[in-house]
Amino acid sequence: MEIKTTAVAGTLESSDIQIMISKGSNGIEIDLDSEVKKAYGDQINGVIESTLKDFGLTDAKVKAVDKGALDCVIKARTLAAAQRATETTDQPALEVL
Repeated sequence: MEIKTTAVAGTLESSDIQIMISKGSNGIEIDLDSEVKKAYGDQINGVIESTLKDFGLTDAKVKAVDKGALDCVIKARTLAAAQRATETTDQPALEVL
């Protein structure tokens, strides 16, 4: 799957996460900004990476701004941003969730 445009999903509200995905060339690169990064950074990065791989993306730059989102929210926001970036929103890939 190929990223065609930069896309964003999510908000900066409490208990949410904002995910921005753009083209990458060195695998999945994640830049995480979170107040709980020390405690949960590896978990958040893992959820984002596994969701993108399940969707079929292998090269992407991800900027994530976490405000205390649960794993299910992280997956949903990552999938929404990935579908917007690949311009496949008309073909929901809910099996990834």
